[in-house]
Amino acid sequence: MDEEIRIIDTGDGSQSLYNPFLRETYHSTHGALTESQHVFIQMGLAYLLEKEVKELSVLEVGLGTGLNALLSVLYAREHSQISLDYHTLEPFPLSDRIISELKYPAMLNYDHALKDFELIHTVAWGETTHFTDNFSFTRYIKKVENLDLDNEFNMVFYDAFAPSKQAEVWEKSVFGTVYDHMSDNGVLVTYCAKGQFKRDLSDLGFFVETLDGPPGKKEMVRATKLPLV
Repeated sequence: MDEEIRIIDTGDGSQSLYNPFLRETYHSTHGALTESQHVFIQMGLAYLLEKEVKELSVLEVGLGTGLNALLSVLYAREHSQISLDYHTLEPFPLSDRIISELKYPAMLNYDHALKDFELIHTVAWGETTHFTDNFSFTRYIKKVENLDLDNEFNMVFYDAFAPSKQAEVWEKSVFGTVYDHMSDNGVLVTYCAKGQFKRDLSDLGFFVETLDGPPGKKEMVRATKLPLV
C-alpha cells in the first residue's frame, strides 16, 4: 500500500500525501503547513502557554508525515520556558523512501531542522529520546483503539483520517479511552468539527469549543476535559 501513496503540493507551497486507497490526503490541500500550525500549534500549544501551562505532555494520534511533531520541536526550541514531552501513535509508518522526499526541514529552515526531522522518523519505537533539554519524544506502533499508556496528557493532537474514511477511530468509545488518559483541564484539538463528534465529546465530559478553522476549512474543535465535581 505504501508504494501507492504519493506526494502532493498544497496551496501554501508545503507538501502532503495522497492515499489512493482511502482517497484522502494527509493534510488540507489548501495548505499542509498552515493547517498544522493553526490547529495544533496556535490553538493547542500556544493556547496552553497563554494559560501559563509550561509543562506540556502531548499525545498525538497520527504521526503520519511528522509535520506536527517537527513544528512542536521548533515550538519548544523557540520557547525555552516550557517542557514538552511528546508521545505519538502511528500504526502504519511511512516508508523511508517517502520520508526522504518530504521537504519540511528545508521549508521551515531552522537550525537542526533536518536532524530533528530525521530523528522523528528513526528513533527506536517505544524508547524516549531527548531532542533538546526541554523536548522529549516517544513514538509507538499502536492504534488509538489500543491506547494503554501510563501517561496523563494535558494536550491531545487528534490528527487521524476523517470520520468518513476511518470511522473506527472516531467512535465515542475511543474518545472515552483518550479522556481517561488526559489530565483535568487537558485540551484536545482537531481539524474535525462534525456534529456527532462534538456531541460525543460533550457526553463524555468535555467542554467543546467550535473555533475558526484554517484556510479552506470553516471550523475546527478544541475540547477541554472538565474536572469532576
